[in-house]
Amino acid sequence: MKIMRKSLLILVFLLVAGGSFAQDEPAEENAGGESQRPLTAGQVLSLHAARTYQLALRYNDVIGARMALYDILAENQASDSLLYTLSVMFMESGQYASAALAATDLGKINPDHLGGIELRAVAFENLGVAEKAVDNYEDLYFKTGDFQSLYKVAFLQYQLKRYNESNTNIDVLLAKQEAKEVMAIFDSTDGTEKEYPLEVALYNLQGMNAIGLGDTAKAREKFEKALEIAPDFKLAIDGLASLKN
Repeated sequence: MKIMRKSLLILVFLLVAGGSFAQDEPAEENAGGESQRPLTAGQVLSLHAARTYQLALRYNDVIGARMALYDILAENQASDSLLYTLSVMFMESGQYASAALAATDLGKINPDHLGGIELRAVAFENLGVAEKAVDNYEDLYFKTGDFQSLYKVAFLQYQLKRYNESNTNIDVLLAKQEAKEVMAIFDSTDGTEKEYPLEVALYNLQGMNAIGLGDTAKAREKFEKALEIAPDFKLAIDGLASLKN
């Protein structure tokens, strides 16, 4: 995201340069005798706005930077890079609805933009729109094979009560070496946060799915499997305790 912001002025110069050759105004010669077409009013505005954007970032003026970005985008509406930058700015300020809208517009221009897909997934998840979050995390997984994206899919499917689909994806995840290598932070029994292999959370999630399906025996088996690996994993302990009630 920082790289995108730092390179925005260069991007706008490229957009302006590319557009300037498409104009119908007569060419002018520069000092070197080369033919050069004059900039349009829109291109001049884009360059000015890009400089304003960089200056606003220098002084940590997020609102000013975003307003300048709107001016650039108004003259270059087909730029997926500008829409990505805008969506990132919304995301960083916690404006998830605006981030989702900007990232959705980005997807209309470039459906394969990985950053845009991830932004939509995270924004919809934060908005509580689980089905759209699942769709985008699945798209990201199919395009990249990213382990944690599929974990997000499985967890959100549990929240949507799509227990069998969640279990299918958990089986895929458990078959991967990353299940033992990727670490995630959860609460332990002593009240502190601790890192656990993600396979522990996956077995626990299978137990939660089993409860949802009404299979208490399977739930007990999965919670106990999680505790074999991590005896102080609080979620599995709580899951087992719930079966006794």
